[in-house]
Amino acid sequence: MELIGERWSLLIVRELLLGPRRFGELRGGLPGLSANVLTQRLAALEEAGIIERLRLPPPANAQVYALTPWGKECEPVVFALARWALRSVTHNPLLNFSAVSLMLMFKMLLVPERAAGFSGTLALRLDGEDYGARLTGGALNVGRGTPEASDATLEGSPGVFLPVLFGGRTLADAQSAGDLRSCGNRAVAERFLGLFALPPKVAIAPRSPD
Repeated sequence: MELIGERWSLLIVRELLLGPRRFGELRGGLPGLSANVLTQRLAALEEAGIIERLRLPPPANAQVYALTPWGKECEPVVFALARWALRSVTHNPLLNFSAVSLMLMFKMLLVPERAAGFSGTLALRLDGEDYGARLTGGALNVGRGTPEASDATLEGSPGVFLPVLFGGRTLADAQSAGDLRSCGNRAVAERFLGLFALPPKVAIAPRSPD
C-alpha cells in the first residue's frame, strides 16, 4: 500500500496495462482526476520504479508514461482486486467505465467453458480509440490498435457493452437503437459477447436489530 495505496495510483496503473499513454489520455480515462494530482501520482510512481517516461519516435515525438517490467507484474493484483470488488452488493455499474477497463474485463471475466472450441478476432472502436481482441486455443489476448485481420468490428462507448454482456440485451437491439455499430461476421461477434460472466455477489447476513 505504500507503493500504490494513494488514491488514483492503482487506477493509473490499470490504465497503463495495455501500453504507454500520454498525460492527456490518462486524464481522459480517469474523469475526476485533476492535472495536479495526476502529476503528483505519476512522479511518485516513477520514483517507486513502477512507471517510466518514454519518448515516442517521430512523427509522434510525444512523451508518454509506461509501466516498467516490474510495474507490469501488478496485473494479477489489479485483476484480483477487481474480481473481489465486483462481488460487492453495492457495486455501481453506472460509474465511469474506460475503454481500458472494458478490454481488461474481457481478459478477467472470460468463462473458459464457454470459449471451448471457439476462435475469433474482433476489432473494437471505443470512443474513437482502436483495440483488438483475439481468442484462440482458449487464450484471449487484448491490446491497442486495429488487428491486421478481424472477423467482426464493434463500435461504441465502453459502457454500452455492459447490458449486452451482462444485462440480457441483444446485440441486435443495441445496434437498432444506434448504441452499438457492428460489421463483419455477426455470429462471431454475438458468440464473443456471450463468453463472459460476472462473479457471484457476496452473501451478506442481515443485521440483527439493536
